[in-house]
Amino acid sequence: MDYKVVFAALDTMCEDNISVLCGPSDLPYGSVAKRLITCMKQIQEHGRALEPVVGSFTTVYHHYDFDAQTPGNGYRTLVKVLNSCLLHIIHKGRYIAANYNSAFFRADHNALEMEAYCSALCQLRALLHLAQQLINDNEYGQLYSLQDRDLSHRFVQEYSSMHKACFYGRCLGFQFSPTLRPFLQTVVISMVSYGETYGKQQSGLGLAALSLLTSGKYVIDPELRGAEFERITQNLDLQFWKSFWNLTESGLITGFSRIASNQVQVNFTLTVPPVTLRLPLASDPSLTATVSPPIAHWGPGPVHMRLISYELREGQDSEELLALSRTDPPPISASHLPWVQKQPRSPWLLIHFHGGGFVAQTSRSHENYLRSWSKELNVPVLSVDYSLSPEAPFPRALEECFYAYCWALNNCHLLGSTAERVCLAGDSAGGNLCITVSMKAMSSGIRVPDGIMAAYPATLLTTDASPSRLLTLIDPLLPLGVLAKCLNAYAGAESYTVQPAVGSGSLSALGRDTAMLLSDLTQGASNWIQSFLDPMLSTGGSRSLSSSQRRSHSSETLRTSAHASAQNSESHVGYPQGFEPLRSENPFVSPLLAPNNLLRGLPPVHIVASALDALLDDSVMFAKKLRDMGQPVSLTVVEDLPHGFLSLSQLAKETEVATEICIARMREVFEQENPTPAFYKRPKTEETYQSTNPSD
Repeated sequence: MDYKVVFAALDTMCEDNISVLCGPSDLPYGSVAKRLITCMKQIQEHGRALEPVVGSFTTVYHHYDFDAQTPGNGYRTLVKVLNSCLLHIIHKGRYIAANYNSAFFRADHNALEMEAYCSALCQLRALLHLAQQLINDNEYGQLYSLQDRDLSHRFVQEYSSMHKACFYGRCLGFQFSPTLRPFLQTVVISMVSYGETYGKQQSGLGLAALSLLTSGKYVIDPELRGAEFERITQNLDLQFWKSFWNLTESGLITGFSRIASNQVQVNFTLTVPPVTLRLPLASDPSLTATVSPPIAHWGPGPVHMRLISYELREGQDSEELLALSRTDPPPISASHLPWVQKQPRSPWLLIHFHGGGFVAQTSRSHENYLRSWSKELNVPVLSVDYSLSPEAPFPRALEECFYAYCWALNNCHLLGSTAERVCLAGDSAGGNLCITVSMKAMSSGIRVPDGIMAAYPATLLTTDASPSRLLTLIDPLLPLGVLAKCLNAYAGAESYTVQPAVGSGSLSALGRDTAMLLSDLTQGASNWIQSFLDPMLSTGGSRSLSSSQRRSHSSETLRTSAHASAQNSESHVGYPQGFEPLRSENPFVSPLLAPNNLLRGLPPVHIVASALDALLDDSVMFAKKLRDMGQPVSLTVVEDLPHGFLSLSQLAKETEVATEICIARMREVFEQENPTPAFYKRPKTEETYQSTNPSD
């Protein structure tokens, strides 16, 4: 709809209401009439001020799209959100003008509704003003101020202090699909009720039950709900959010989910022991690369996974695979059931990394859509239950996901696949891990996956400002305080008490737990720095280096990293509290910051984002970066859906359509024509685990 038509309708509605409410003095609701007149005048003033601002955005926001066929960026979204708010106001205003004299008119209720939307409109006006600053300050076509960190961080301080409660009360979810608004209201009421009882000595379900008893007041008092939601998003610690999000892991909820979702013949968890793997080099299969098990922070440990398959396939009932099961009691082999016919191995394999902000949930929370994927694509799905932050910050999750990917390549015959095509898929944090695992595979010299499907991925794990990130002030599922906590947890800020940097990285390190410090140093010397900064040391290429050269290289790398860390601490003294980036600018944390040489050679990347997602600009900018490098990439932007829409696939028609788009992108990966090297087409029959050195 033309924005000029909307603003004209808004102005007319305000005039009509003022005329009606300023009528004869014997009209009812005298005090309410005064409130409504004041509100209408304020709305009219906001509208007249906003119209030229919106006009200026509409003339330039197409320059920030991925391409002409994919309209979507944070500037477009802010205009879209404002338009939704204006249409709600117009609808409510017309109702008031037509029904004010009705005997059944709820005067106070309607006045509160209009006042709430007037407050929301005021805040949106402020957001658009901030977005204008971004357009002026950023380079042409750029959605982030990546070249001027001080400017970006001052900007974050400015918008993080804005009033937000109005968006979580009567106006909750106005920007999303109408069919999702009752769900969003339920989530927010549950969250604030859970926050009130959080910390009491109860089990997770006990807290949920107690929260249910206190939720009534937040249903009948939206203003109280909005104020309480703003309080908990700013003040409650990360453990609260982990606890709340992990309610989706409860047996009751997952039980209902399994009943409602597609039934599958294979669904059990695995624990893979931490042993060294050997894989062929992509450039020369006669040579091999060794892949060490995850060791960051606490040393070698197993990796947990879930195997889901709509049909039972060869290898999935093998004793070798069932021996890795951590299901108690062990899963009953479907092959023993006479009506189950075992299918041959699939040529495809889907490896999945779940979302949850790097801090919460497991594959169990995502079973619903994984079952659907397995059925629709007729493919085995291996979902990785990586370790979560803040207990396991970067790079533990990446190490575990990369190890799981390598293990799956070596053991595809156990998973019911020949792995002729391998697709990585993930949402949010999982989308980030899909990209960084592929980067790690390239830098290690081993086979990269055949494609990536990343749904609303987080590609920039800093708090740099962008127009879409302004939405964190109004988003009930991804508010600003929560996003900052998750980013800091994965980057390492939440794993210990962060001390202000005072001139040297070593000084801040002194305030940390001794065991954590020793763990980081060990990790940096033996694994992390080597594997990320010099992949030759973790591949067959290391044969060309003598042991003395390797020791010299490792020492120099560690000194360089320590020096860079000290410089990093010095340069970010002025961050607002809770926004210290720490490791967030590492390219394996934030792929958007990766140099071209770390991204060149990635497989086709298919990104599915939402226009109303605070992380939309992450997707747009990353897709642009890959396209400008000549890398194969596609971007699809769906409308009217929140961050995390894959987990809502059964709630609305719009979420079903978005899920179907994700499935179509994965099918493109599996059906593409470029062949996989022949040495990967044969199931592995030799011994899987080999604890060997590259020099063997």
